[in-house]
Parts: sequence; C-alpha cells; structure tokens
Amino acid sequence: MHERTSPQAERARLPLSGLLALAAAGFITVLTEAMPAGLLPQIGESLAVTPALVGQLVTVYAIGSLVAAIPLVAFTRGWRRRPLLMLAIGGFAIVNTVTALSTHYPLTLVARFFAGVFAGLLWALLAGHAARMVPPSMQGRAIAVAMLGAPLALSLGIPAGTLLGASVGWRPAFLIMSTLSVLLLGWVRWRVPDFPGQEAGRQQSVRRVFLLPGVRPVLAVMLAFVLAHNILYTYIAPFLAHAGLGGRVDLVLLVFGAASLVGIWVTGVLIDRWLRELVLASTAAFGLSALLLGAATGSPAAVYLGVAVWGVAFGGAATLFQTASAQAAGDAADVAQSMVVTAWNLAIAGGGLIGGVLLQSRGAGVLPWSLVVLLVPALMLAWRACVHGFPGVRAVAGVTAR
Repeated sequence: MHERTSPQAERARLPLSGLLALAAAGFITVLTEAMPAGLLPQIGESLAVTPALVGQLVTVYAIGSLVAAIPLVAFTRGWRRRPLLMLAIGGFAIVNTVTALSTHYPLTLVARFFAGVFAGLLWALLAGHAARMVPPSMQGRAIAVAMLGAPLALSLGIPAGTLLGASVGWRPAFLIMSTLSVLLLGWVRWRVPDFPGQEAGRQQSVRRVFLLPGVRPVLAVMLAFVLAHNILYTYIAPFLAHAGLGGRVDLVLLVFGAASLVGIWVTGVLIDRWLRELVLASTAAFGLSALLLGAATGSPAAVYLGVAVWGVAFGGAATLFQTASAQAAGDAADVAQSMVVTAWNLAIAGGGLIGGVLLQSRGAGVLPWSLVVLLVPALMLAWRACVHGFPGVRAVAGVTAR
C-alpha cells in the first residue's frame, strides 16, 4: 500500500514560482485590456479623437480574443507549449510598444486588435499548462494560482495602472507594460516547464471537443454566469446612483475586489475535492446577492452586503469553469479552454449590450432582477450535470474505476 500524502506535503510540492509566472501573464493581459478605460481623456487628447472612440480600444481588444482564440489554438495544437506561451507574452511586448509609440488612431486600433489575439491565445493556454505542471490531485489548486492574476488586475492593477498613467503619462505606462512582458519572458523560460503539443493522430476536431460529455454544460453555465455578472458590473455606476450610493462607486468596487480575493482563496483551498459544490454554491450565492441588490434600494448596508456576496461568488468563477472545462476535455483541454475564452468574451459583449438595453428601457433598478432570470436556469443545469461537467466525488470515482 502507498502511504497517503499529507496536504502539507502536497502544498510543498506545488510549483509556486512557475504558477505565479503564469499568474503574472494573466495580470499583464487584463491590465493591457482595461487600462485605456481609465485613461480615456489623456489618450483621446493625444490621438485627437473623442473618448467614445478611445473606448473602442477596449472593444477591438475583446473582438481580437473572440475571433482568434478557437482557430489559433486549433492551429497550434501540435506546437510545444512553452514556446507558444512565450510567443503570446512576447506579442504583448510588441503590441504595447506599438500602442505607446503610435500617433495615429487607426494604427493604435490595429495594435489593440492584435493584443486581443495574443490574449485569446494566452488565456486558452494558462489553465491547461498549470494543470500539466502538477499531479491530478493538485490540478484545481494549480489552476487557482495561475488564474490569480486576473482578479488581482481587476481589483488592484487597474486602479494602479490608471494612477500610473495619470502621473507619468499613458505612453510611458504602456512602455512599462512592454518592459514587464520582456521580464516575464525570462521568468517563464526559467521556471515554467515545457510540454509537447498533441500528436497529429491524437488531435480532436473543435466540433468533436465541443460534443464531449460535459463540455457543453460547462460552457452554458459559464456563459449565463458571466453574462449575469457583466450586465450589472458594466452598469454598476448607474445602479448605485439608483440605490442612493452614486458617490461611493469607488468604495463599492473596493468591497467587490476584496471579496473576490476571498472567493479566490476559498476556491483554491477547496476546488480539488469540492468543485461541484463550489459551482453550485457560487451560482446560488450570486443569485441571492442579485435578489438582495434588487430589493436594496435605500439601504446602503444591504447594497454593501449584496456586493460582498457577489464578489465572493465571482472571485473563483474563472478557476471553477476552467478547471471543469479542462477535466471534461482531458487531452483536448487547450481547445476547450479556447471555447471558454470565446464564450467569456461573448458574455462580456452581451452583458454590455443587454444591460444597456435594459438600462435605457426599464431603468437601473431592473438590472439585478435580470440576473436572477439567468442564474436560476444556470443553477438547474449545473445541478443536472452531476456525471459530466460538474461531477461529484462519487461520479469522479466511478469514472476512474471504470
């Protein structure tokens, strides 16, 4: 009999340096995506365009990720993984440099589009690479560490990047991002192991991966969950004005960011044994927070509580869905991750569109209630996907035994 390994011993073997390098890549990706939103006036004045046109620098980035993730990952399945990862990171160094030096709006748009292309490739690689760095019993925790960069960038990095851009100028800020990307290349080369791509005979088509048991339920639940998040998060300022907290947007977002970090920590600790339960609990908690926010008009305490619960529920979402997707797809994890990237960006775009229509036609007060309409079916689908998609411990054991 083999002696059971203690959790302390397992934690000691977690390759934190390499996983944190992957997290740093995610941090740079999210910061690159969102930084123009905090520097609209400076960029607009420099490029002689309106703030609305500067906002499209974020839009074309998302479009680049949306259209490129699946075909790029399908095309590069046979490539070795670390050189491909370094290609994506090096791409960020190039496009951020072009963005910093460009004096023409069309050239800046093109650079931002290709930044989105590199981001789509990078996000499709991170979870699968992290999972291959550790034994199966530690894959959830490894993915949780690798995904840490995104929420850290959202909660801390974007305000810091905006402050940096305001103090030294938006062009030096993007050049600093390029420098960080070059330094990260050395870190990845030093601490992140390389893995072979899929052999030609083992590669599955995108359609076949999509039809694997469990992949579609994961994508569907994730799409509803992230769509619900973006409907409210995109229009959080008008909602807070409706709720009587229009002057406290910064504090509310700080509460959300801090609560998200708690969600990440809880997910990282529990995901390897309680993936299904965490997905169900996060979806249910998100739904309850939406109900609370819908009924919280005139009660600041209820708004803060609802936002805190929402933040905890959303904090581990990327890790949960990417882990479930990787487990459902097996050897085709990178292709499945590219579908996750595509669906995630669809949810971002859809949240902005649907939320805008609701805000214009029904007012900010209806936004939380629309989340419930999405989250209840998502919870039911996650509950039903108990064998494939979000299997419980018994289902996983049963599959292993067979």
